[in-house]
Amino acid sequence: MTRNTKLSLAVVAVVAVVAGILLVVNGTGRQTPSTKAVSSGGSLPPGAESMLVRPDSHRLTDAADGKVTVVEFLDLECEACGAAFPGVEQLRAEYGDRVTFVMRYFPIRSHRNAELAARAVEAAGRQGKLEPMYQLMYVNQPQWGDQQVSHRDTFLGFARQLGLDMLRFESDLDSREVAERVRRDQADGTAVGVRGTPTFFINGSVFQGRPTYQDLKAAIDQELAR
Repeated sequence: MTRNTKLSLAVVAVVAVVAGILLVVNGTGRQTPSTKAVSSGGSLPPGAESMLVRPDSHRLTDAADGKVTVVEFLDLECEACGAAFPGVEQLRAEYGDRVTFVMRYFPIRSHRNAELAARAVEAAGRQGKLEPMYQLMYVNQPQWGDQQVSHRDTFLGFARQLGLDMLRFESDLDSREVAERVRRDQADGTAVGVRGTPTFFINGSVFQGRPTYQDLKAAIDQELAR
């Protein structure tokens, strides 16, 4: 079991509580009309499959056989993404050695802090703390999400909590390179038909079920059984 998998197991209990809060706030936890993903029979535009996973895409887990790959385009401020997060963490803990999970940024323009949050995760990744920052964002989402004020100081606090070099973190947070990295993910998402979050792809096909642990697990199991 990898160190990251162990960390994911440790946060499952915490995020389950958060999920309960988010489900109350966001009803069933499904995509809202303003963030509903558009799909057409699960197919991708011609030539778009190579855009799902780039060489520099963030693989939260990486299966040796490469048989099943789950790609999530996410917005860290999105309540539906926050509601899906505990299930994704549970699936990663269960399938981490057999399924590749890829995280891709897709901040929604109407979310005041979504793009900044993505840059904060990317900046933390420059110091080897991408996954812990990604988890902190979701665990604490009720404190900073869906607000029309900047939460830069909140994200700096997360960086301090993770013991990051703060001068380097702020420099990366504000760098053109990090901003471009987030925009490239977003551009790829748009190119493959993503219109909202969370949008999942499993082995190159748009996942059309509910973004719940049960539905995602069923789809993953189906691919593993092929």
